[in-house]
Amino acid sequence: MNGIATLMKEQLALPKRLLTNYRHLGLTESDVMVLLHIHRFQTEGNDFPTPSELSEFLSINEYECSQVLRKLIQKSYLSIEQNTNEQVLNEVYSLNGLWEALLEEQEDEYRTKQDDPEQPNMFVLFEQEFGRALSPFEIETINIWIDEDHQEPALIKAALREAVLMGKLNFKYIDRILREWKKKGIRSVQDAREASKSFRSQQGKSNQTSEEQSSQRDVSIYYNWLDDDA
Repeated sequence: MNGIATLMKEQLALPKRLLTNYRHLGLTESDVMVLLHIHRFQTEGNDFPTPSELSEFLSINEYECSQVLRKLIQKSYLSIEQNTNEQVLNEVYSLNGLWEALLEEQEDEYRTKQDDPEQPNMFVLFEQEFGRALSPFEIETINIWIDEDHQEPALIKAALREAVLMGKLNFKYIDRILREWKKKGIRSVQDAREASKSFRSQQGKSNQTSEEQSSQRDVSIYYNWLDDDA
């Protein structure tokens, strides 16, 4: 187990979007592996690995690696810059073009989803409730709820509103609500409303203190909102 723990500490940080969206950028698996190894070499202090050094860790030879590097430079995902270190002029690879392309693609996807009539003002609604612009991580979280978890936009809005009413406006809390609903087989606002009513009804029968009665009055606002399809 100690060996596994040591292995897992040797992490390489990179955007998840590179692995999930590289085909949208016109990249192949070989292109991505070359980029990953350039990134790895740079984290280890080698800012300008040669095709020979790179090919040692790839299934392509030195010539093929050179061709990939040329392609990446032509596509502006990779560039060669000059860096002065201790009055010595060195050439270094820059991956800024790749990171900017990934960010631009994410922003385009964000704008597209905003204009999607099936997802009316989803991102705008979150920004209004949070009172600020969403971060790239938060935008990606909403995309995951919609594209990977296949959550209904109306249900995501319901979870957002519940978080607002409960005074716990953060993405972790909203994600927990959605995961709990999914675990219970809740797939619509109607299901969420019925489950909440059932839970509150049982809670009310077990204890009718004034504090809980006040809580039930607050929850009625939540039920009214859930009755609204907006």
